[in-house]
Amino acid sequence: WRLLLFPQWVQNILGQVLDALEYLHQQDIIHRNLKPSNISLVSHDHCKLQDLSSDALMTDKAKWNIRAEEDPLQKSWMAPETLNFSFSQKSDVWSLGCIIVDMASCSFMDTREAMRLRKSIRSFPDGLRGVLKTIGERKIPDAKIFSSLLPLMLQTDPSDSLLLPRDVIHITFVSNNFRSSSVAMTLYQQAVPTSIIDMLLESSVASILEVMQNFSSRPEVQHRAMKRLLRLPEDQLGLPWPAELVEVLVAIMKQHESVLEIQLHACSLLLRTLGQALAQDPAATVPSDSAVTPVLLGVLRSHPEEQQLLVMVYSLLCIVASQGGCWTPLGVEAGQILEHLDTFPRNRDLCINGLILLWALLVDAVAVDKGPLEKAPALIAEVLAIHPTDAEMAEAGCAALWLLSLLGCVKEQQLEKVVVLFLQSIRLCQDRVLLVTSAYRGLASLAKASELAALQVVTPEESSNGLALIQETYQLHRDDPEVVESLCMLLAQLASHKEVLSELAASGVQPLVEEIHGRFTSSLELVSYAESVLQRLAAAPQPCPEGDPQALSRPRPPSPSSRSLAGLGHVAAVGHGGPLSH
Repeated sequence: WRLLLFPQWVQNILGQVLDALEYLHQQDIIHRNLKPSNISLVSHDHCKLQDLSSDALMTDKAKWNIRAEEDPLQKSWMAPETLNFSFSQKSDVWSLGCIIVDMASCSFMDTREAMRLRKSIRSFPDGLRGVLKTIGERKIPDAKIFSSLLPLMLQTDPSDSLLLPRDVIHITFVSNNFRSSSVAMTLYQQAVPTSIIDMLLESSVASILEVMQNFSSRPEVQHRAMKRLLRLPEDQLGLPWPAELVEVLVAIMKQHESVLEIQLHACSLLLRTLGQALAQDPAATVPSDSAVTPVLLGVLRSHPEEQQLLVMVYSLLCIVASQGGCWTPLGVEAGQILEHLDTFPRNRDLCINGLILLWALLVDAVAVDKGPLEKAPALIAEVLAIHPTDAEMAEAGCAALWLLSLLGCVKEQQLEKVVVLFLQSIRLCQDRVLLVTSAYRGLASLAKASELAALQVVTPEESSNGLALIQETYQLHRDDPEVVESLCMLLAQLASHKEVLSELAASGVQPLVEEIHGRFTSSLELVSYAESVLQRLAAAPQPCPEGDPQALSRPRPPSPSSRSLAGLGHVAAVGHGGPLSH
């Protein structure tokens, strides 16, 4: 079941077993009794081989026969030749093959069936072909790799078997990109002596990159070369790099996608060189998106649990997106981002970069599959609730929520809570221009879609309501046309609802709109919004004086507690309860 639910965990453990077995064989030690019960977990992600006394025990045939009779199940893991007391390194490979078969088939075979299979494949190879076919049909993770590997490991005649642990490592972890960096590194550790590598790398950046290209298939060379480059000061690193040098680095990332250490160092180098290039020249361009983006997306898929790497990849994708890069279908990346927000909501850097990237994807989207985005408002609300006083997080969240509201991804039962989220984010940090602009435009989008959302904006709360907040924001940003335009956009949408228009008239907002109309005459769109509000206010019934009996009959917007909250959890915003329900 672990193979189905946690294929990367299984790959990691299998890699450690292969490493250990390869080490034993290098010491001329044959385990002779490899089976699941002799692979012991010492932590969640680490295991060890045990029962190494078998090497001594199984030099005595009489003792071996006694032990085998005491534990008949043990025999089922053993190679055919070992039943005749003949052991070799290939015997251990057979036993490991049986363990892999057991892992791959345990979701559809019980213990007895599995034992019968292990015994039968010693004489009838068709049994293995049948189970491999079932593994493929059931789409067991890594089924193709197992289908090519297991027939080579489970040769009934050891003289026909060409595989030793080192060969298994190559097939699984190198040729097929299994995700275990330590094993891939182990395969090549002795290929190039460290002293030679270091001597080759003690030169200029151009020479180091040449070494990386000449030894492109050697992960240990790439690893040490990147560490060397990262240690260089900027004046020696020659930043910013030309595009062709960046493309060399991207090609190495693609070739060694499964090696975590290489990806971490490569992303650090890319961030350093691309960031420096854009800092020196904002008009600078990154290498062709067709080369960079697929590699970065592949890294995301290969290492979905590595938070440090995810943060760097998100940052790089944001740089690519800022250059107007092309993307594969939006739903793929959006779904990955939302999954990471759901899994790591307390990782501040990951969430901020993920929200910024989500915004970049949405703002450039031509056609949008809304399916993967359905849970986005609730997840963003949850993240903001976990970081209630983080202005940078609120800014990134409001920007993403604004575009989600424009795309119609905020469901009707979520409108009220998202409005509260926008208002509270504005109150948190009114001095941040991007935040208030995104939040007010998001409110305008929601008010356009729903009178309920518009009513929520003007409904008085404990401290103030949205109309009072608008006046505060205007006084703070009265000379910023972009902020003022977002305020007028919201007022125009509020004024389009009759129920809300009376609240606008009673709030005394008209002088503010008149001032805006007179101050920003050069902005045609802003003037148009202001004129729309003034025209509607002029046509609205005048509010009744205080104490007038008719005032008691004037409609009031319903209070938040009286409206339907079906399908929602508690308020997901700064200072108010928990997140929106998923």
